[in-house]
Amino acid sequence: MNITGSAHDDRLAYLHGRLNYERLGMPRVSTRFEMGRMSRLLRELGRPERALRIIHVAGTKGKGSTSVLIAAALSAAGIRTGLFTSPHLQRLEERFRVDDLEMSPDRLVELVDRVRPIVERLDRDDPRFAEREATFFEITTAIGLLHFAEAGASAAVLEVGLGGRLDSTNVVRPVVSVITSISFDHMKLLGNTLDAIAREKAGILKRGRPAVLGPLDDESRDAILEVARSRGCPVRRFGVDYDVEYAPPEQPLAEPSAGSFRTITWRTDWGSLPVPFLGAHQARNAAVALAVIDLLAECGISVPREAVARGFASAQWPARLEIMSRDPWLVIDGAHNLASAEALADAMGAHFPPVPRTLVFGTTRDKDLRGQLRALLPRFERVVATRYLENPRAVPIEELARAVEEVGSELGLNLGPPRIADTPASALEIAREITPRQGLICVTGSLFLAGETRAALLGDSSRSAVGRGTIPAPIPREPQR
Repeated sequence: MNITGSAHDDRLAYLHGRLNYERLGMPRVSTRFEMGRMSRLLRELGRPERALRIIHVAGTKGKGSTSVLIAAALSAAGIRTGLFTSPHLQRLEERFRVDDLEMSPDRLVELVDRVRPIVERLDRDDPRFAEREATFFEITTAIGLLHFAEAGASAAVLEVGLGGRLDSTNVVRPVVSVITSISFDHMKLLGNTLDAIAREKAGILKRGRPAVLGPLDDESRDAILEVARSRGCPVRRFGVDYDVEYAPPEQPLAEPSAGSFRTITWRTDWGSLPVPFLGAHQARNAAVALAVIDLLAECGISVPREAVARGFASAQWPARLEIMSRDPWLVIDGAHNLASAEALADAMGAHFPPVPRTLVFGTTRDKDLRGQLRALLPRFERVVATRYLENPRAVPIEELARAVEEVGSELGLNLGPPRIADTPASALEIAREITPRQGLICVTGSLFLAGETRAALLGDSSRSAVGRGTIPAPIPREPQR
């Protein structure tokens, strides 16, 4: 079946016309979320999630990378695996992958046409939908689960969209639950303390089902362990049941290199492996993924070391310290909160040569703007302030530029006034004009900015209507030595 572009555009318009918190920002009260709607929708679709052995992954940061690595290892072992992530960078279909093959536009049209009548009937007839209709994220979660089940996947890795307890993905009963990390983000919905945020994330823990915890501060760890004990969840903990030794790349660097890591769990000495992505934090994410794989083995899902090595080596996770070009280096990263900005700043020093650097920055209204700038500005000599266009939550450029000047002055940096660009494309033009050929440009602050910049670089003007395979591959990672 060949679907015309207009049919695909119509289905996208329908989905994006639903209540969409990715565009509106999160509500101030959690009562806007109600799990009964999601359960009813899946029941009407025949409970597709019950055909899948699910790994459910939450966390403030690292959950996407960890999800990608788990799915890559499972697929490399011959286990047909679905991967649900959000948000997408350029095409909605990126959110739904089976063995790293993203959903086709034709398939999206087909599934929207099947789900839409059910959603509209529930909107009309079910009292749980009376106060608020099914959301964009609820519908796309249901579409992903239906797609995985019908594509013959036996396993699925689901990345939580926000928090955990009230996330649309939390209607599943997973084989293993995962909480990668806890830090401050989305505080107006999740809470203003690490304890409160951790308890929201711990909402994915299911009675009697095992869980893996990544590196956590004491406050977050204690909160999650309390929830785990109350639900009878066996827990494997970073630093107790497994750990990681990270070997950074040798200095000085002429080319970016990710280094290597060694993980020993309660079950396996995995030996030394190349870090799959750039950044010391990615060694920790990979260690969490290996702990999940060992826990899956105890649940009857076996992944040999050779498959893990192949899967990790082939894993792709765009816009996470992604090198798009050289001369100058052009790097795109989706860092969008304080913790991820700090990780990016560390990676700039550890993985790239000490060349002149330009920061292209744009972020979202509900983020810690000044905290991100305090982390990033010391690593750069010049700044271009910009915004993304396809989502209304971007910080206005003038406000962003003022913050850059004020934080730069506060830190005693000699950056000069930031350049201002109305679009990601014009920001790239300016950055290339002011950056020496032997220098580096880093675009960051938001996954929305990362996606639009990537589209501008790769000629994908329509973004959501472009099918798989039309975007050139970025520069491949250097082999580890």
